Amino acid sequence: MKDLTLERFSELTASKEPVPGGGGVCALAGSLASALGEMVSNLTIGKKNFLEYTFELTEIRKELEIIRINLLDCIEKDAEAFKPLAEAYSLPKDTPGYEEKMEACLRTAADSPFLILKYCTRIIELDERLGQIGSKIAISDAATSVMLAQGVLYGAYVNILVNTRLMKDREYADKMNSEAIRLVDEYSVMALNIYDDICKRLTDK
Repeated sequence: MKDLTLERFSELTASKEPVPGGGGVCALAGSLASALGEMVSNLTIGKKNFLEYTFELTEIRKELEIIRINLLDCIEKDAEAFKPLAEAYSLPKDTPGYEEKMEACLRTAADSPFLILKYCTRIIELDERLGQIGSKIAISDAATSVMLAQGVLYGAYVNILVNTRLMKDREYADKMNSEAIRLVDEYSVMALNIYDDICKRLTDK
């Protein structure tokens, strides 16, 4: 799935095919948010006014590269999680072991967007620092990155909910939902603050 051309990926997303869906698109958007952060790092490293941040920027770039690759892998994970869930939905409810199978599939399907959400919270944290120490010619890309990551928070959250709502184990479902919305609430505000700070930096004389 992750090796598809952008054109083919968008075509499949627009089609009746079940994957890629919201989860896979969130993973792709998150990987692009991470890539933009890497670009800010690369455009700043070596600039004479930012030499004191070389080590820190290099570490940020390395971490964002890992996150970008992991998010691309999440495209595959999300697609792989959907197949057994779709099969479980097609089973008669009186099939032996139906509830156990469905519960396991729902957990796996919810795990992927939860992981995507977690990766994007870290992107937002790193973008905050890039907005502070990134070259002025590149920090607009940090602002773009952080807002992409913020959008993914909401997309990932609703893809968690669509699975947890059907779980029989409400304690597990409620715990996942509570942690997810806590992260969305905290990091969506952080993302907006970072965006506003960068815009202010770009408009200050």
